[in-house]
Amino acid sequence: MDLRQLQQFVVLAETGNFHRAAERLHMAQPPLSISIRKLEAELGTPLFVRTTRGVRLTQAGEAALNDARRALFHADQARAAAVSAAHGERGALRIGFVGSATYALLPKLIPAFRDTHPGIELILHESTSASILDRIERGQLDAGLVRFPILSSGPFSLLPLESDTFVAAVPADSAFAQQTGIALKTLANEPFIMHPSADVPNLQAVAMLMCQQAGFVPRIAQEAVQVQTIVSLVESGLGVALVPGVTARYTNRRVRFLRITSPRPAARIGIALATQQDTDDRHVQQFIAAARQIAAQIPAPARL
Repeated sequence: MDLRQLQQFVVLAETGNFHRAAERLHMAQPPLSISIRKLEAELGTPLFVRTTRGVRLTQAGEAALNDARRALFHADQARAAAVSAAHGERGALRIGFVGSATYALLPKLIPAFRDTHPGIELILHESTSASILDRIERGQLDAGLVRFPILSSGPFSLLPLESDTFVAAVPADSAFAQQTGIALKTLANEPFIMHPSADVPNLQAVAMLMCQQAGFVPRIAQEAVQVQTIVSLVESGLGVALVPGVTARYTNRRVRFLRITSPRPAARIGIALATQQDTDDRHVQQFIAAARQIAAQIPAPARL
């Protein structure tokens, strides 16, 4: 397989339709169909179930999708690193990021920054918001994409980039799955999967506050640090969860994402760029400018 086939696979999985996928890829539909079939033959298993209305992922396709996205992401990093080495501009930025930043913000921000500043090496570290802020304070990171609101104070500045609200993630075979919206109190008797307070205190605190505003204290059956892991645990039937609305952009067919109809108004969460307070580092300032520009281009999460 090659990167072109992986990109075609990912786009087809996201659109669920050969015609729409071909349009997004700026190619004709027949060559796309042939390429996908060649990829399936190479892997020895179907990746899609074809129907009269479009396509849906097989179990093998769902298993391969996240790794395909990661492969494309790291390929972009490798390509950009090679370009940087060929230019005279020198420097490096150490950037921390939370896992959910990879849904929309990070895949646009990193290539855009490297295109305009190819000589600046970006050293990326995936971690939790608490750890990223601590490492910025210690001077071990230059900037970080973190979840807000932030519950602690420190010598850092925050630039909000992406605004969001929580949605309820429920298994596709649950009694709630056919709804588009749900009152949070309806889930009061369900086991919850939540972030641990020690590792992700901000999101955990906001989720707990929402439940308490709805009139109950959630029964936490399992904890997980990464949003992707929480969604996988919901898929496994271990419980329900509150996750950022941006998660619903990448549909998991065995999980449903429901708009929270009450309590209202919905608590605002999002992603912010954290940097050392009053930094005058030229490369950091360039990264801040790029982040502002990309954030203005990212649409708000669609209402479910």
